[in-house]
Amino acid sequence: MNDGEPDHRLGSYLRARRELVTPAQAGLPPGGRRRVPGLRREEVALLAGISPDYYLRLERGRDRNPSPQVLDSLARVLQLDDVERAYLLGLASARPRAPRRKRPEHVPARVHQLLAHLQIPAFVEGRAFDVLAANPMALALSPRLRPGENRLRSLLLDPEEQAFQQDWPKATADFVAALRTTIGDDTDNPRFVELVGELALSSQRFRTLWARHDVRTLDGGTATVRHPVVGELRLHRDKLPVDDVILVVYYPDKDSDSDEKLRLLAALSHPEQRTRT
Repeated sequence: MNDGEPDHRLGSYLRARRELVTPAQAGLPPGGRRRVPGLRREEVALLAGISPDYYLRLERGRDRNPSPQVLDSLARVLQLDDVERAYLLGLASARPRAPRRKRPEHVPARVHQLLAHLQIPAFVEGRAFDVLAANPMALALSPRLRPGENRLRSLLLDPEEQAFQQDWPKATADFVAALRTTIGDDTDNPRFVELVGELALSSQRFRTLWARHDVRTLDGGTATVRHPVVGELRLHRDKLPVDDVILVVYYPDKDSDSDEKLRLLAALSHPEQRTRT
């Protein structure tokens, strides 16, 4: 979780986002030699209507209480979307709190019952993308969806998962940004600290993405995967909050090629059903 000092996350975020905005994107002439492709501090200050000295204090953590008006101006200059702007406001309003103990995440009994009845890939994940429960179709889709696995760790470190994802670079960028969004100001959560530390040590891709400070949500969407048995599948994804955990379901368009392949996968995974029919 090392983004600098615990109370310096606002400055780290501003610096990371500043370095991603080019002068051309900000409407500035590109003249002069630049050490980095992004905006200079004084350029951000000028565009936001604040003094360079005040902006420098923000980036260096000397002022952690900017007004909402200043934050709105910075969000505009840094071209933040709604999710990124909300994250910036959250960093500015975060307050120190006592460290928390690691608390196990619990899957309600009714969700286990629901998983057993669903005929599409479905599983339950925790806030750190730990797989807590899964139905047979989820395991047929990917053995890396079995309970005990971590989806982000598999995505970054497992060659089979990398081959499974048709657009692995986008998937990794989305997951890492979603993790940062989920963490928010919960930086002392033991599970988050453990996971970020592990991936920072073992994955260059994670280190690169984490340094960007991207934030986004990862709820609904569509993914294309390459299954080793039935081939390419185009599946929609929905995430449904249940108490403190998330129910994730994957499903194809009805009567599509992916729908037929998913039915074939179900038959191959449950040969006794195929025999009865």
